[in-house]
Amino acid sequence: MKPTRLPAFGLALMLAALGATQTMADAHSGNELVKDTDVEFIPLNPARGDASPRSGALWGDIRKDVPSGMLVTFAEGFQSPPHIHNITYRAVVISGVVHNDDPDAAKLWMGPGSFWTQPLGENHITAAESADGERSMIFLEILSGPYLVKPADEAFDGGELPVNLETRNIMWLDAEDVKWVDGDGGAQVAFLWGSLEGNEKNGTFIKLPAGYAGTLSTDAPLMRAVTVQGSTSVTLSGEETVNTLNPGSYFGSKGDASHAVSCGADADCILYMHTEGKYALTAS
Repeated sequence: MKPTRLPAFGLALMLAALGATQTMADAHSGNELVKDTDVEFIPLNPARGDASPRSGALWGDIRKDVPSGMLVTFAEGFQSPPHIHNITYRAVVISGVVHNDDPDAAKLWMGPGSFWTQPLGENHITAAESADGERSMIFLEILSGPYLVKPADEAFDGGELPVNLETRNIMWLDAEDVKWVDGDGGAQVAFLWGSLEGNEKNGTFIKLPAGYAGTLSTDAPLMRAVTVQGSTSVTLSGEETVNTLNPGSYFGSKGDASHAVSCGADADCILYMHTEGKYALTAS
């Protein structure tokens, strides 16, 4: 698989393309909702045609110095040239398989439900392939921006180390190990990053068994949830509409909130959670 070098003007096109429309459930209540079907995917680099990754915003704007989350899809057999970023990003595989590592590293294909971080300044490549008939797609998150792509010869040591956590290596905790979940429903939590002190930012996975129903409650200043696997349903705090959220969909809230959540009967559901503080998951 031969890497393709990004044209010099590709970054400007990429940044100009990331104005995808967001759908807010109720901007005044603090609730946010973006279904996967509402996301507008735009080529990151139109000059590469069908080979270009495509991106759609869930929140924020990666052109600005604000927290942002987006979906990225890749053409079959995609491989980037070696490059660096000016900021650290975190990512979760939603479908297909993805490799992200040093240019000379052997391929480590990460499947759906895998998590990785890419530190600022570190030289790396990203590659993606379809799997089980599904085109590769990831969720990518930054805590500040803008998100820039720079040449590998500008690499520097930003003091951070990368993480590649394949889904089979995730450590799931149940109610006996963590107070965030109610053991009656069989839900589990995996801690990924951040601090559990006060209202510090942190990232976790929640796994809801097939057929689960319960309440996700928090008083955190900010809570965001992205469906990674399965079909979840949510009734946002203070609302009545039941929303079905397929992988790549997002909901969030600010301040006191109690969201009714459930998982379809066909398969377990996994949510990626970004919270400024803690939450509680209680089975119905």
